[in-house]
This record gives sequence, structure tokens and C-alpha cells, in this order.
Amino acid sequence: MLAEARWPEDGDEGAAPGVPGFVHSGFAPLVVAVAERCLSRRYGDGPLPAGNRTAVLLASASGDTAGAAHVRQTVAAGGRVGPLFFFQSVPNSVAGHVAARWGLDGPVVCLSPTGDPRAEGEAEAELLRDDGDAAQALLILIELAPDGTPGEATAVLLGEGTRQ
Repeated sequence: MLAEARWPEDGDEGAAPGVPGFVHSGFAPLVVAVAERCLSRRYGDGPLPAGNRTAVLLASASGDTAGAAHVRQTVAAGGRVGPLFFFQSVPNSVAGHVAARWGLDGPVVCLSPTGDPRAEGEAEAELLRDDGDAAQALLILIELAPDGTPGEATAVLLGEGTRQ
């Protein structure tokens, strides 16, 4: 493990800061908050140099439940679903946002684990490194809280590391 971050950590109160282009749900802000923390602990402000071969792995058993519930309620009420929901309904969109912001040029993979999310994510990261697809992997583990509270997320940077 090269770096790790969580949300919440000491001093965090409430929801993670919003992310332009992502609305209504705390899912994307949580992903971005832990990814930024983790990567900045290893690399400062970023972006990473080209050729870093850093994969992004997003693991969530339930995904963006808040966004999905909003879409379901809007459709059931005969309302119009805003276009941003089509973009953000795919977890790859926020993983791609992180990759673009930091210049991560490895694969982007989203997992819906059925067992231990960290173990499944680490196994996938190891496969990507063993196959030569990535030198390191940013593994983001996230679940929104079912009661409407912000939820929790963890990001770990795994692998051989990249020099700046």
C-alpha cells in the first residue's frame, strides 16, 4: 500500500464537497474526496506524469442508491429526469473524472462485489498489475448510508508506485 484515505476523517463534518457535473447524490463527491486525499498524500497536487499506468478501481455493492432513488421517484411521479442523471448513473463517470483530473492513464474498472469488497478490489488490482495493464491501482471502496447520512468511503493506492 502506497497511500490511504477515508471519508470521514477527523475534522470532516457532513457530506463531502460537491463536484461540478454531479447532482443530488453524495456518491460522486465521496469518491472524489477520498481519491483526492489518497493521491495527494502520495503525489501532492498532481497530475501524475504521462505513462504512470495507474488504474482506477471503484468497488461498491450498491452503487449510487440516492441517485437511483431520485430517478425512480421522478419517473413514478411523471416528471422529467435531468440529463446529468444519465451521465452520473454509470459509476465509470466519476471514476473517469478522477482519472482525468489526476492524469491516471491505466484502465478504469467498476466492481459490484458479492463478498469482501476490499479483498475483491485488491485481487482485481493484482490481476491488472500481473497482466501488465497497470503499475499501480487506486482502489476506491464506497457505500452510501441507507438512512440518508453521507456514507463512508476509503481509497487505497496499491502497487509498485510511480515516480514524479
